Amino acid sequence: MTPFERRTRACQDRLATEDADAAVFFPSRNLLYLAGFDEEPAERHLFLFVPRNGDPVFLVPDLYETQIRTESWVADVRTWSDDDDPVAAVRAVASDLELAEGRILVDDTMWARFTQDLRAVLPDAEFGLASDVVAPLRATKDEAELDALRRAGRAADAAVERVRAMGEAVIGMTETELAAEIERLLADEGGERIPFGPIVGSGPNGAMPHHTDSDRIIESGDPVVLDFGTRVDHYPSDQTRTVVFAGDPPAEFERVHEVVQEARTAAVEAVEPGVAAGDIDAAAREVIEDAGYGDRFIHRTGHGVGLDVHEEPYIVAGSDRELDVGNVFSVEPGIYLPDEFGVRIEDLVVVTEDGAELLNDTDRGWRV
Repeated sequence: MTPFERRTRACQDRLATEDADAAVFFPSRNLLYLAGFDEEPAERHLFLFVPRNGDPVFLVPDLYETQIRTESWVADVRTWSDDDDPVAAVRAVASDLELAEGRILVDDTMWARFTQDLRAVLPDAEFGLASDVVAPLRATKDEAELDALRRAGRAADAAVERVRAMGEAVIGMTETELAAEIERLLADEGGERIPFGPIVGSGPNGAMPHHTDSDRIIESGDPVVLDFGTRVDHYPSDQTRTVVFAGDPPAEFERVHEVVQEARTAAVEAVEPGVAAGDIDAAAREVIEDAGYGDRFIHRTGHGVGLDVHEEPYIVAGSDRELDVGNVFSVEPGIYLPDEFGVRIEDLVVVTEDGAELLNDTDRGWRV
């Protein structure tokens, strides 16, 4: 049994637990997770029906048939052609699977036109979201997933070391130029594609957590927030370092950086199976609040990382979700002083039997 088939059978077990009759997926990370088939959404009806019992069924445009049969473990592949009515083809599959009055879960990111067609075909069905069954499965990584995540982490580690080694050569570059160089280095170190545009936030731009890059010139003494990653076998890395490439930073910067370092360490040390996600957030937040910067830590401490860069579990205040062995998430506390600078330090961790395994481990200091 392939990892993809094991995941699909586990999805069927959860359908029974959730009292759902089937889940329907379209091109998405969920489809990749279950079937091993990677495709971007498009205008044609391409569905994977996963019934509670029995084997899954692919319904695909006929131009995809050979590709699906080659890349996916699913054996039952049904096709329709461009001169057919795709809704009639959907109706035929739904009838064969006896889904007329059941509870149907649809892919969370499914385009509205496709969900509308499913509702038209199954007017008496009750609809819900497939994340009810798939998200808990995806939150716990298997060995194949962990291997890809580790390799992605090593590629990003190598890239960030090369960026730090640029030193004074960065001064005078624009943020956009440095972001382009980071993308080149990630590819050079074995990254297959970037999961998100690199964040290069220099000086006051670093105080905006999701600033990407701009034509601002990096100056001597600027704190620079660097947040980037790459994908290996579909799985991403994601790490953040805040550095000063040359010169003396603002007077308050060293203290802020030290506090964020301590908050990151406290959160990582709190990780173990059975601990609530909210407790990890609290461990980081307490350090920052005690230092007097509580109102400048303006986001959650972390997010799950897998096929999507942001997925469950979310490390957020008040969450009582207990961590499980195999969960992978970021720990990324930050302090942001508007119009001055920002500091964020981010690592990915895996929950293990006795604590946390770091998926990236480069220098977290600010000096290069």
